[in-house]
Amino acid sequence: MSMFGDGLDKAVQGAFTRPIPKSAGAQMRYLVKQLKGTRAVARMLRVSQRTVERYVKDQLKKPRPDLAARLEAEVRKRWQPQIRARARQRAATTDGIVIDTRARIGYTAPIGSTDDARLRHLTVALPPQYAARLFEAREQGATEQRLREIAAEGLRDVYFQDGGRRAGMLEEVRFTDIEHVEFDL
Repeated sequence: MSMFGDGLDKAVQGAFTRPIPKSAGAQMRYLVKQLKGTRAVARMLRVSQRTVERYVKDQLKKPRPDLAARLEAEVRKRWQPQIRARARQRAATTDGIVIDTRARIGYTAPIGSTDDARLRHLTVALPPQYAARLFEAREQGATEQRLREIAAEGLRDVYFQDGGRRAGMLEEVRFTDIEHVEFDL
């Protein structure tokens, strides 16, 4: 499970103007239209082409829980691409992104300062360049670790260094034992 990646996806989904299709048949029809055929949908969902066709015709209505979850996830991934892109663009250029996290956060600093990592609950508005970097990394399939590093750099600059007004000698923020992380646009 990708806490950071899923959190970014969920933040963008908050911008949707219409809910995703509810029924399995409607979701399946949407995917068939998006992927231009039942064979591609069957391969992606790891079911037979005949199964896809039966959902499309509403001959099957109630998928097993694992298939229902895969089906909904694939529809969400593709739903309202223009609105998703607009939300990402706005966050990356003007609005920025808010990170809300409870995690063990510490930092590497010169000798003599308190750098012990401790459990903190932070809600911090990160500027647009961090939103841009997070979304760009997510698009390029960055690892969870890379997304965490970008968020940690943002926390260093905004929370610990207050945009360069304090703690100028901080080298690296450590972001571990994450209990929860949420993003909001």
